[in-house]
Amino acid sequence: MGRAGTAKVWTQPVCAAWIGAVLLCFCSLPLPAAPHPPAPANFQPTMADVPPGVDHGNSGDDLPEQFQRRAVFYRSQLPVGTIVIDVADHHLYLIESETRALRYGIGVGRDGFDRAGLTSITRKVEWPPWQTPPDLLAREPSLPRVIAGGPGNPLGARAMDLGSVTYRIHGTSAPETIGQVLMWGCFRLANEDVIDLYDRVNIGTRVIVRQN
Repeated sequence: MGRAGTAKVWTQPVCAAWIGAVLLCFCSLPLPAAPHPPAPANFQPTMADVPPGVDHGNSGDDLPEQFQRRAVFYRSQLPVGTIVIDVADHHLYLIESETRALRYGIGVGRDGFDRAGLTSITRKVEWPPWQTPPDLLAREPSLPRVIAGGPGNPLGARAMDLGSVTYRIHGTSAPETIGQVLMWGCFRLANEDVIDLYDRVNIGTRVIVRQN
């Protein structure tokens, strides 16, 4: 601030050069981690999530019928292999033809409410590790910062990253959270279902996220 106060006695070219140097220096510095964005207005959790490390199983057989994996009538002109995520109805559809799709029940975490539109699968990981969110660590400092992949990991058996940000389709070892709105995660499927989907799609698969 002190140098800025003497800028009025500098010639314009010198002042412009100094400002450019400052901006270049500033842009080269590493940025601090951004805080978690506030939850959207329509975000209302319907149940508390299962604590990290708890394994409640892989199967969705005990889910309500509308959230069990099945082939359904689904009229669409989207290319075969496209994934459509219907956030409001807690369903993920894999397009199989103009009139048929494979439907999966999903649970939706806070990050699932942040975006909508067209993206694609950019990475696929089996039994991914989970990095504990900073705001969860602040509330539960005894939690490990990273949980290795395996039973009880909050990301479940498989993860498929969407786009270039930390935004993904993933599994869960708590199938009772399917059909619910949760504080953590993006779009979760029961482990058996996320393995099934993972084996059917490739990197580059188009994904459409619909909030309404």
